[in-house]
Amino acid sequence: MEILFKTLLIIHVIAGSIGLFTGTMNIVRRKGDILHKKVGILFYFGMLINAVAGFVMSIMHENLFLLIIAVFSFYLTTTGKRFLNLKRLNDEQKPKKIDWLLTLTMFLFSIFFILYGINLLIHLVDFGIVLLFFGLISILMVRNDLKIYSGKIKFENYWLLIHIQRMIAGYIAALTAFLVVNNTYLPSIVAWLLPTVIFTPLIFYWSKKNAVKKINLKTKS
Repeated sequence: MEILFKTLLIIHVIAGSIGLFTGTMNIVRRKGDILHKKVGILFYFGMLINAVAGFVMSIMHENLFLLIIAVFSFYLTTTGKRFLNLKRLNDEQKPKKIDWLLTLTMFLFSIFFILYGINLLIHLVDFGIVLLFFGLISILMVRNDLKIYSGKIKFENYWLLIHIQRMIAGYIAALTAFLVVNNTYLPSIVAWLLPTVIFTPLIFYWSKKNAVKKINLKTKS
């Protein structure tokens, strides 16, 4: 069993490093060209493999840190990629079963994070703040998924905006994992939340920059 864990750890570290490196490349360089797409594929598979390995490891060693990062990395990168295939939800297209499954799974984990976070805070454990923070964020993302699946779409290129938001958030998850594991100076809660605080404005900036005019819902109905 320990050999399996060490093997998964090596895979986890290598895949996470690929995700962190390729994610950094796509954040700092031009968007939308061929290189961006090729690097994005490496980022996607790196984060996916990292998340799966991390999830199994978290179960084997009951590691809450690994569980949080794995769940978020998997959900963010898979939905970020899936929305590139869901460009006509404001027309006749319907979400696939995999889309509903991803959203439902994230919803269940968000409830778990929130309840566990409240329990930790009741017992005066500061890490409960982190769990509540990520639980509430995931609830908002699930809510956004459901609104879009039901046709309540505000932007013509909603799929691009979700792709941008989720992929950057996936990068934030990878950076958070790196910072938490290697942190020797910052308070634990600061290490957990710092990447989110730094990069969230970037999500808002690129979302606003790329947003296309709103759909007139009344006209469409």
